[in-house]
Amino acid sequence: MSKVSNQNQSQSPLILRYHRLMDAFSKSDDERDFYLEKHEGFIIFIDLGRSQEDLDGLEKALDLERFFLIPKLTFYETKKIMEGFINEKIYDIDIKEKLAEIIQSKEARENFLEFIYDHEVELEKWQQYYQERSRVRIIEWLRDNEFDFVFEEDLDLAPSLIEKVKQNLFIPKAPKDVVTARQVLENRAKVYYSNEALNPRPKRGRPPKQVVRVEIEPQFTQDFFMKVPVSMRSFLYSPDITNAASITFSSKFDSDEELRAKLRNTPKAENIVSLEAISKKLSSLSDLSKKVSAIES
Repeated sequence: MSKVSNQNQSQSPLILRYHRLMDAFSKSDDERDFYLEKHEGFIIFIDLGRSQEDLDGLEKALDLERFFLIPKLTFYETKKIMEGFINEKIYDIDIKEKLAEIIQSKEARENFLEFIYDHEVELEKWQQYYQERSRVRIIEWLRDNEFDFVFEEDLDLAPSLIEKVKQNLFIPKAPKDVVTARQVLENRAKVYYSNEALNPRPKRGRPPKQVVRVEIEPQFTQDFFMKVPVSMRSFLYSPDITNAASITFSSKFDSDEELRAKLRNTPKAENIVSLEAISKKLSSLSDLSKKVSAIES
């Protein structure tokens, strides 16, 4: 991996938030750019709503040897993800055919999600599949750009110790517990550069028994970024995302909550058709009633 100056030389792999990166990867598009910084691992978010003065100040500080543009999801990649899910995870023939038809439509991505969100079993499978595919994509990109990293979500260290490691990121002579934790991070970082990281092996044996899932709120640490240029501070992107399920594949909605709210307030196509059919029947009955009345009179 490439070396940097002593002043910016980190003493341990960067501790990145996987869910935060997954969110940035899913939102990056023609109107929004995300950059990942290589010395500390913070994310910069740029959109069209920023003033020209802010953008000019940012441009001066945006060293492309230090900041890496997070790639945008292409139309081809989007379609491949949906096709992969249909082929690998859908077993019901009718649903498989319906989804295959949907992804050929004009707004395939949104129509695909609308259908999936209306089928709870398929939604759970989709969220897991999308998270796994995203993880591989993110790791590939980090490897291609020679990041030395670990995902905080994968660490089994006390939050207080992780924060201490972050605070001592550029300090060679650190407390003993920090030095020990650094070794743990170094070992973990090697795993992301193994074949296993991009080709996770399926678990063998019998599937686990269905049990009631207990939701445990993950405990994430505070951010400690010491080298954010002043002109970039307002562009810093640090949402506290704790659940991959809250990150949507949608190109229109920033969160799962926004998408669900939209779907709740949008009449389903079949309901619209049903209402039209009822309206026609009522109209026909009314005409028939008038004719009967005319005959009787």
